Amino acid sequence: MPKNLLIMRHAKSSWSHSGLTDHQRPLNKRGKRDTPTMARLIADEVLVPDLVVSSTANRARMTAELFVEHCPGADCQVSTTDEFYHASARVYLAYVAGFANTVETAMVVGHNPGLENLIELLAGEYERMPTAAIAHVVFNVDDWNEIEVENCSVQSIWRPKEI
Repeated sequence: MPKNLLIMRHAKSSWSHSGLTDHQRPLNKRGKRDTPTMARLIADEVLVPDLVVSSTANRARMTAELFVEHCPGADCQVSTTDEFYHASARVYLAYVAGFANTVETAMVVGHNPGLENLIELLAGEYERMPTAAIAHVVFNVDDWNEIEVENCSVQSIWRPKEI
């Protein structure tokens, strides 16, 4: 059975807290509005993730938690990893290859430019990934550890302003 990967860029973050580091920045009002909209869209597409892994950056973690909270049918805890903060496309891909095979649909929440580079690697062409955008990739494999650029297809990319 194919494996579904949802690739989400964190939602819009706030720059209004001058004392915070980049890693600590929270979501702004738009980010808090866009994330539930995207979560409901994914539920409508019947792509509710079994597993959600996020960067440890506050804005990414908040996005992942809001997503799970507002995605009807989502029944999973958000896991975090430092590896997704400033990660390259290959780091994301290597991490995903380690998912348990009981997971049918997984979601990663991270940052650009790594996510745009990952989509470009998988799609063979550049795709813009603005904040809160989600790409759906299908890997035609039975096991996550078999994922390759050659055995996948980018099915859809949803951007909040286009919904």
